Amino acid sequence: MLQNAIPALVLLALMVGIAFALKWARLRLPGAVGHSGPPMQVLSSLSLGPQQRVVTVQVGQGDAAVCLVLGVSAGSVNALHQMPLPAGMADAGTPIVTPATGFAARLAQLTQPNKAHPHAPR
Repeated sequence: MLQNAIPALVLLALMVGIAFALKWARLRLPGAVGHSGPPMQVLSSLSLGPQQRVVTVQVGQGDAAVCLVLGVSAGSVNALHQMPLPAGMADAGTPIVTPATGFAARLAQLTQPNKAHPHAPR
């Protein structure tokens, strides 16, 4: 019975070794990790339905920065509009936070302690 299990165990050890070798190579070889295009940053996202969104993305940095408006659905991403990055946003290195609306805003309001609210957790 052990004679039948040895080839299976050797094959299993070989496959685990290959997996670790690929992970090691991916982390250490130049150009194997990340994307090679220009830097990108999601500026805002708006949900239109269960699987549809409009996303605004900054592509590039400095004077070459461009703002793309993308339509994202379950099966595709379509460029809706391209415009230069607004002047106020070009200098900001921090991500832009859009105010939460709907459920997200209400949840944040309920989870933050507020002394003016009589039912606030203490």
